[in-house]
Amino acid sequence: MKQLQRQSGTRRDEDIPISQTSLYSPKALKHPKSLSRSISYLLKEQRLLFILVGILIGSTFFILQPSLYDLSSGTHNHLIARSNSFAGNRESITYYDHNGVMETNSVENKNNYKYHNGGRVPVGIGRKRKRIVVTGGAGFVGSHLVDKLIARGDDVIVIDNFFTGRKENVVHLFGNPRFELIRHDVVEPILLEVDQIYHLACPASPVHYKYNPVKNIKTNVMGTLNMLGLAKRIGARFLLTSTSEVYGDPLEHPQKETYCGHVNAIGVRSCYDEGKRTAETLTMDYHRGAGIEVRIARIFNTYGPRMCLDDGRVVSNFVSQVIRKQPMTVYGDGKQTRSFQYVSDLVDGLVALMENEHVGPFNLGNPGEFTMLELAEVVKETIDPGAKIEFKPNTADDPHKRKPDISKAKELLNWEPKISLHKGLPLMVTDFQNRILNEDEGKGNK
Repeated sequence: MKQLQRQSGTRRDEDIPISQTSLYSPKALKHPKSLSRSISYLLKEQRLLFILVGILIGSTFFILQPSLYDLSSGTHNHLIARSNSFAGNRESITYYDHNGVMETNSVENKNNYKYHNGGRVPVGIGRKRKRIVVTGGAGFVGSHLVDKLIARGDDVIVIDNFFTGRKENVVHLFGNPRFELIRHDVVEPILLEVDQIYHLACPASPVHYKYNPVKNIKTNVMGTLNMLGLAKRIGARFLLTSTSEVYGDPLEHPQKETYCGHVNAIGVRSCYDEGKRTAETLTMDYHRGAGIEVRIARIFNTYGPRMCLDDGRVVSNFVSQVIRKQPMTVYGDGKQTRSFQYVSDLVDGLVALMENEHVGPFNLGNPGEFTMLELAEVVKETIDPGAKIEFKPNTADDPHKRKPDISKAKELLNWEPKISLHKGLPLMVTDFQNRILNEDEGKGNK
């Protein structure tokens, strides 16, 4: 060790070659033998053979894939269109084969699967699944809309404060992974990530909005502002459910969307009428000023299962009273007219509007017109021919006539109602009879 130290110590700088002391030395070229070594590596243990076989297999797959697809499409290529029914477990499937021939079959709906090419494909696989929020989704109309959206394969978030909405309307969806329920008042902001917003939240019956008129107008104004702000923040499409009440006591009959209305701005109903008019104004201002995609629907009288039993609207009033063996209450002389659409027709119209490219507003209602006395006769025929009618003084600001002109919706949305009052009313009556019977049984057990 000492000898090595002496040798290194006695070595002087002048003994070191100049090339080693220079600051930069170019990298030496690889030895010519490195190429031969690489070739030798590939040839050893048949590595080259395995590489060639892999290339051959991959090429064969990509060459034959189009032929296999054409062969399969020639015998099994079908486009499937589903139509869902809320009432049953069967579905109608329409096939379009490669020759354009249409064939419709009714098959058993097993766990929401479509049958295609001999296998089962989950529903919604052929379209982009949307994430949708429905405010007021536990209410009468909202819950039916949620059913339709869930049935077509979308993810749905329901926001409701349960002032008029009921958990019973959506309890059948509990446990569905594509359904979410949030107890929340739209007067307060909320942060969500969705593709579409159906804004239905607002008490719509006179009994409910007269109970707290200030809260009602706050819901219409602040609630709509919050939902429009959410739509602006996340780039969602926004649909406002307005009302035929924006026309007030109309001087035009039937009412077109261009009619500006005849409304009492300080009446007992103005919290709802003017609230919805303000909501429409806000919606259009966000559309023009912020470029938000918006849709506006003006809903006329709607009836069907899940209506509140005592919400003060004429159809639910008459049906509840006759089932309870009470006289039907007619306000005024009973010659006021209304048009009544079944709830599934309205839901179809709302979805058609949301998926269309027209802003609106659009009247969504059934142009069939009935006086209150004519409606009472239909209810008697459906439930109890011996039911009585009781007349009372008319309420303030009650419109004398109400009938929608739906020519715009027919032309641009390809929508019109299909279910008549005589066909839809028995479906509502069955629901009311079951709920009133359960209500009476509950009172008897107390």
